[in-house]
Amino acid sequence: MRCWSVIIVVAIAIVLSGGCVKMNQQVDPVAEKAKVEKVIKDSIRWAINKDTTLSYSCYAHDSSLFWFSPDNAGTIEGYEQFVKLTEEVFMNSAFKAIRSDFKDLKITFSHSGDCAWWSCYLDDINEWDGKPANWINVRWTGVLEKIDGEWKIRQMHFSHALEDFKKS
Repeated sequence: MRCWSVIIVVAIAIVLSGGCVKMNQQVDPVAEKAKVEKVIKDSIRWAINKDTTLSYSCYAHDSSLFWFSPDNAGTIEGYEQFVKLTEEVFMNSAFKAIRSDFKDLKITFSHSGDCAWWSCYLDDINEWDGKPANWINVRWTGVLEKIDGEWKIRQMHFSHALEDFKKS
């Protein structure tokens, strides 16, 4: 009986030491947060230079990509629909991105480290045919997944606070 106890203790020690090795190989949380923040900001700021390669690199390239826009016409379901919106709206010569500001950006990671979510207030300053087409103080949330070592946006939600409508 004592022999089995020793074998079990040794087996547990081996398993635990393997887990500790994995813990020591974890990525730097500060560096991961910087990578996620860059993807979040690039997903908006690509439009300043109309860099679709940068934009497309920010998103999951499958049917799971989804976001709600403040109006139903802008709601996206799937990567193909996102590409279509990009080509028809953002690449249109009438659209000009000017700048974007991200206020109170908060990023949180899952315990496994392969999922992150964010929230912030977004000021997205743009023009359409030379006239302001801005989103001011829009609430923006989203979820990213680490896919093949790269952070990709899976889901987003843009909305206006009810109080913003009462100011008008």
